[in-house]
Amino acid sequence: MANVADGDKYSVLLPTYNERENLPLIVWLLVKYFGESGFNYEIIVIDDGSPDGTLEVAEQLQKVYGEDKILLRPRAKKLGLGTAYIHGMKHASGNFIIIMDADLSHHPKFIPEFIQKQKEGNYDLVSGTRYRGNGGVYGWDLRRKLISRGANFLAQVLLRPGASDLTGSFRLYKKKVLESLVEQCVSKGYVFQMEMIVRARQLNYTIGEVPISFVDRVYGESKLGGNEIVSYAKGLLMLFATT
Repeated sequence: MANVADGDKYSVLLPTYNERENLPLIVWLLVKYFGESGFNYEIIVIDDGSPDGTLEVAEQLQKVYGEDKILLRPRAKKLGLGTAYIHGMKHASGNFIIIMDADLSHHPKFIPEFIQKQKEGNYDLVSGTRYRGNGGVYGWDLRRKLISRGANFLAQVLLRPGASDLTGSFRLYKKKVLESLVEQCVSKGYVFQMEMIVRARQLNYTIGEVPISFVDRVYGESKLGGNEIVSYAKGLLMLFATT
């Protein structure tokens, strides 16, 4: 099932911060699923000065898989997700960009499905959804599930975005679409993902969805703390006021 002939290339952006345990596994899985499905790809690791040695691990992985497959584009310190994507995109040679977390909460096995879905409808972006079909969340306590559902529900009511999972960060974009969206986006952190979908809707970009199972972080601390929830609520209101 070789698909390299169609000329499409997929650049996976992996922003990392203290992911030394997860990175070898996520990269191995990416190589495996891309290899099996025959799509042309590259993995861009954007490490924000992790003190745990994530970058050194990434350098070892580059030796194993090759510099054409693993690109290292580190930054000196933690500068946030939105800017990590902008930074990664500048170095991406693919005409499609895949964004996902490096902490194994997003399984690379869904990527071939994202790609097939995109091709079916020539979608501008394809978003993984935990809230449709056989999608789901595993390893979250009830509080986390309620917060996530509540966050999504609020956004659905206020913004009517035309996508069922707004806060997820596992997506496939046409590169030029992502570039135009990032230019429009003003928010940082957790709200950034949601703003991307809302802006996409405003600009009449087409959105496909693939049900995914989301698994809570295997190693390390969860990123979603109380202050994230407050900034989410603020960001949502700001978006509501400006869209």
